[in-house]
Amino acid sequence: MRFEKVCLITGGNSGIGKQAAIQLAKIGFHVIIGVRNLERGEVADIREKSGKDDVELLQIDLSSKKSIIDASHELNNRVVKLDVLIHNAADFDISRKQPEKSVDGMESIWATNHIGPVLLTDLLLDLIKKSEQGRIITIASQGLVMHPTMTVDLDDPEFKNRKFSVSNAYYQSKLAQVMYTYWLADQLKDTNVTVNGIRVTNVKVDISRYPNISGLMKLLYSIKSKFSISPENMARTYTYLASSTDLSKTTGKYFNEKNKPVTSSAYSMKKENIDAVMELTMKYLN
Repeated sequence: MRFEKVCLITGGNSGIGKQAAIQLAKIGFHVIIGVRNLERGEVADIREKSGKDDVELLQIDLSSKKSIIDASHELNNRVVKLDVLIHNAADFDISRKQPEKSVDGMESIWATNHIGPVLLTDLLLDLIKKSEQGRIITIASQGLVMHPTMTVDLDDPEFKNRKFSVSNAYYQSKLAQVMYTYWLADQLKDTNVTVNGIRVTNVKVDISRYPNISGLMKLLYSIKSKFSISPENMARTYTYLASSTDLSKTTGKYFNEKNKPVTSSAYSMKKENIDAVMELTMKYLN
């Protein structure tokens, strides 16, 4: 292949993911953006702002097992190795009042934010192992700090028998991803692949993406935005974890927006809890 480094960023057509795609293309990565809708891929804009043509699209819906499998086959046909996989795509529609089902009949936040990334990683792992030093990067949220006692509901992760809250569903899925990061890092500790997570801080949100939210919610988000960093600034941590030679041996860590390792909740770091969440996760995959 003519590309030195290849990076797949899911959800790389907007926000932090798009800014990370621009930054990584600028420093010489061949960037592949995983998107649900090819028409909204933003490739031309990313190419223009990065000054590089090595940006392409890959259609993938992380709430659909078939879409993930099809995308993994397509990627294996396009590249001989994958150096970096960034699990940026997420389902967090703040206007949602009731759970929504994926095409597979799974609650869509749980499917998109946790089960999908685990399946995609599993299907691309051989491709990542072909890299000289493969990197898998998961994405969580600083909002978890406000939920220190949160657990993954092993009996009802999809809110079938409990009151649904879009924020609780989102943070549960991100908590599961943090625990998956620790688990996968341990599974791959004797390989050339590292696994690390990013704790995304408050980032300015394009509120026009949520036309159905209340006036109060719009006001709260406008206030919150004053204390938020730009997607471009947050993306620098994505770029750091994807490219820094200082991290070639670093695995199983959780980084903040200042590129510093931080800890997650006590619950999320206990091996028995991690094993229980991963046992649940594997039931979905099988």
